[in-house]
Amino acid sequence: MKNLPPLAALRSFEAVARLGSVSLAAAELNVTHSAVSQQIRLLEEQLGSVLFLREGRGLQPSEDGRLYALQVRVALGELSEATRLVRARPRGDELVIAVLPSFGQHWLLPRLPRFYARHPHYRVTLRASLDIQDLQQGLVDIGIRMGRGGWEGVQQQRLFDDELLAVAAPHFNGGQLPRTAAEVVACPVVRTVESWLGWCSAAGVAEPAHAALWINDSNLVLAAVQQGLGVALLRRSLVAGALQHGELVQLTDLRVPHLSPHWLVWPQRESAAAKQQDFRSWINAETAGYLAALQPPPLHDTAPGG
Repeated sequence: MKNLPPLAALRSFEAVARLGSVSLAAAELNVTHSAVSQQIRLLEEQLGSVLFLREGRGLQPSEDGRLYALQVRVALGELSEATRLVRARPRGDELVIAVLPSFGQHWLLPRLPRFYARHPHYRVTLRASLDIQDLQQGLVDIGIRMGRGGWEGVQQQRLFDDELLAVAAPHFNGGQLPRTAAEVVACPVVRTVESWLGWCSAAGVAEPAHAALWINDSNLVLAAVQQGLGVALLRRSLVAGALQHGELVQLTDLRVPHLSPHWLVWPQRESAAAKQQDFRSWINAETAGYLAALQPPPLHDTAPGG
């Protein structure tokens, strides 16, 4: 790094090369005109090359200056991005969780008070995100994703498999709800990214021919169904609470596996290992309770005359 010029000189040079004016560069950098001029002179002396040619009242980079400016601009941009990433990484008492918006709203948020009760020292930040890049760059501590796993650059643990249910609002169709799979697919359907193929194949019926409404966001689909606009096929993790509170009704006993399991995903960083483990232990316990509640109660034999 002996040949690396001072950062102030590089910033001054890049600004003048881009703006074509020492005065404009000085205003952008919030320094004096003479300070910028001095930095340019120092840089030219260190490089042994003329970087600018005067044309009228402005400055134009020389051939050496033009090529150097392109490389310096890239280097300063990379340095700026590296600085941003370091500043954006969570601090020791902050737990940043990246979560799919629909899963965060309907599954994680109702359970989060129990995490606070167990770990009151953390400041929790939920970051609604569909991207894996924030995890790879260490901008969040841990995330919940759906997919087949195998993401590069992060640790991962399969959390649980979801399933698809056909649901409707209790007041849908004036309260006259479909009772069979054939009646379900004959109803107005709120279509989503979820395919009906697996559910219909398991039920032995044709897929719905027409959609009353197409929506690409699970939260909007859930709102539309709750308003009685149609039936929909939704993940149990999103509708379990609504089913429990009577806001939705499962139309048949049929349920089919969702093709994308839920995963815990986290960057391997020693400074975040403790809080990652705290969250993993807590959510594993929550998951176990959630899955246990889905199982039917065991049958008890009754003794004769009992």
